[in-house]
Formats: sequence, C-alpha cells, structure tokens
Amino acid sequence: MEQQTILAIVIFLVAYALIISEKIHRTIVAMIGAALMVIFGIVNQETAIHHIDFNTLGLLIGMMIIVNITAETGLFKFVAIWAAKKAKGRPLAILISLMLLTAVGSAFLDNVTTVLLMVPVTFSITRQLRVNPLPFLIAQIIASNVGGTATLIGDPPNIMIGSAVKELTFMAFIQNLMPIAVIILATLIPIFILLFRKQIKTTPELMQSIMDLDEKELLTDKKLMIKCLTVLGLTIIGFFIHQLVHIESATVALAGAFLLLLLTGEHMLEEAFAKVEWPTIFFFVGLFILVAGLIETGVISTLAEKAVGLTGGNVASTSMLILWMSAIASAFVDNIPFVATMIPMIQDMGNMGVSNLEPLWWSLALGACLGGNGTLIGASANLIVAGMAAKEGYPLKFTKFLKYGFPIMIFSVILASGYVYLRYLM
Repeated sequence: MEQQTILAIVIFLVAYALIISEKIHRTIVAMIGAALMVIFGIVNQETAIHHIDFNTLGLLIGMMIIVNITAETGLFKFVAIWAAKKAKGRPLAILISLMLLTAVGSAFLDNVTTVLLMVPVTFSITRQLRVNPLPFLIAQIIASNVGGTATLIGDPPNIMIGSAVKELTFMAFIQNLMPIAVIILATLIPIFILLFRKQIKTTPELMQSIMDLDEKELLTDKKLMIKCLTVLGLTIIGFFIHQLVHIESATVALAGAFLLLLLTGEHMLEEAFAKVEWPTIFFFVGLFILVAGLIETGVISTLAEKAVGLTGGNVASTSMLILWMSAIASAFVDNIPFVATMIPMIQDMGNMGVSNLEPLWWSLALGACLGGNGTLIGASANLIVAGMAAKEGYPLKFTKFLKYGFPIMIFSVILASGYVYLRYLM
C-alpha cells in the first residue's frame, strides 16, 4: 500500500474517531482533517474544491434562511399550541400530536431545524401540564428521523444522496421513501402509547390550563407570515418540479431564500445569515474533502470491490447488506460522515457489475436515516435535543434513550427490509 494511501486512511480514521468521541467540536476536526489532506498532497486544492458538493450546501443554507425567518413570525409555536388544544390538553394525545407535527416538519423543513423549533414549545407545554418532558422528547427525536426519511430535504443523508445521484429527484424520494416512512410512523403510535401512557399523567385542572391558552397571541407578525408561507409554498413546488425545469434543488432553495429576503427588506439580511448553522456547513465542507482523500487514493473503490465480492454482485444481498450495515453504523456514528463515505462506494459498485443501483440507494437512505434512532449519537437532531434538554434541567442520558431507541430502530429496519425486498427485489 502506497504511503499516500496509508496517510489518507490514518487522517480519516483519526478524524472519524475524534468526531465520534465529541472531545473536540466535529467542525474543527473535519476542517483540520481536510487541511491535512491538502497539506500532505493527498489531494490538491483544486481537486478538494471539486469534491465539495455545493448542491448539498446550497440546499441547507437556503432552507435554513427560509425557516429561520418564518420562525420569527411565531407560526411554529402557534401550530404546536393549536395541536395541543385539539388534543384537549391530554398529555398522551399531545405527545402523539407533537410527534406527528415533528415528523411532517422534518419531511419538509429538515429534522434538525424542526427539533430546534419544536423542543422549546414542548417544554412550555409540559411545564404547564407538570409532566416529565423526556417521553415527549424521545418520541420527537424518533419521529424526526422517521419523518426526515420521507423526502429529499428531510435529512442531510438524503440531501447528499439526492445531490450525488441526479436521477433521484424530490418526487422520486417521495414516491419511494414516503410510503415506508408513513407505515413505520403509523406502527410507532401504538408503541408510544403503550410505553408512555403511565408516565405522563396530569390533572383535569392542568389540562384545562392548556385549553385556556390563546395561540393567536403567538403570531407576532401576520404580514411577514403571509410572505414566508408564500415563499415556502413556492419553494416546495420548486422542489417537486426541479427535474422537469432542469434546475438543481440548491438553486430552488437559494432562490426562495433570497426572494424572501427581498420581500422582507434588508433589515432581515444580517439576522437571517447570523442564524444559519455555519458550523454544520463547514463540517460538510471538511467531510467532503476527507472523503475525497479516500476516493483519490483508491481506498473507496477497494472497499466496494470487497463488498461486491462478499455478495457476489447480487442486488438483493447487496441491498440488505447496505441497509443493515448503514443502520447499525449510523446508530453509533453520526450518519452524515458514514453516508459521505458510502456514496462513492455504491457508485463504484455500478462499475463492477451491479446492474441496478436504485435499491442500493434507497437502502442506504433508509438505513442511515432510521439507524439514527438507535442511539443518542446516531443523528445530529438527537444531539441537539439532548443539549436543549440538559439546559432545561432534564438530562437525556445515553442509556435511557438506548432503551427506547435501539429496539425501535431494529423494528423499523425490519419493516424497511420487507419493504425494499417486496418493492424492488421480488
């Protein structure tokens, strides 16, 4: 093995280990690892920039701007309180309502943004009811990852896969992944009712206090809300038709973001840009360059060869291998770096005799998104909720989440395996 190849593997593995350990912020680790790949000549700067997927970055930035401006109107708080009142203030019904709202929001906004918007409202409601918020948070984490599975923009792994494979359009994700996401979500509702029905009881008086809330007071700027909903609607329509009009999804998201900034005026510009999660954006930049080192030195193609050799190039076996490997791996490492490594590997399999790659891509998306429910470190949304819970004085321990998340993840992946086999492999 050449010296450059060994060096690329060492840099990648050390960076990966540090990202998993969380001793140093993952963005710093990824960017230093990327810099080392260039400094040691494993990839030159031009090649490194070529490997950065600007479609993924543009889509993330555009949606962050739109959602952050919309959040200023109080719309998301209004919807959450409205749902709680529709549930008649009953804790278990509210848990299911918030879970469904989180799933839908995660599908069309993205799961990280959705939990950032939903968790503060959840704490407000649980304080009013004087019940433990942890069952609500666990249900929302799991719903965010299941809901995020359903669309191209729902979860960063899907954004990365859709950007890498141009045939996998916004509509293709909905047609192929939304049915199984809905099935999984529907089966989880009775499970959560059984798990949490005894943990979140309250009094009729406290339930009435929820009914007495006036959700309309939360709408702080109705004119801005109309502008935001109009642009958000146009942007989602843009996602549906982007393949027909030959425009990339990033262009749709950024066009929507800057149209909204044009409509809201310059005073929103700096605030909107300040709320973009720049650490996440630069984490992706570093990650793409780290993986570029493995691609350019041939490590990824070697791994692909071994995987094809293991399954004999059989599409069914390879799909199941990718689905389960993605789910288990994504439970214990953040699914974003895992998917970044898997994408070029699957692309290489197409050059090695695997004729139909479509089931492999859907298996990767399902495994990575659903696997994020396995542990507290499985997805970015999980860590964000845990951090917000700790600040409120309700630490969500790794072991507590594992008790619920891992069995649910295994159950979800079994359902997904049946779906992939029946739909693509029979």
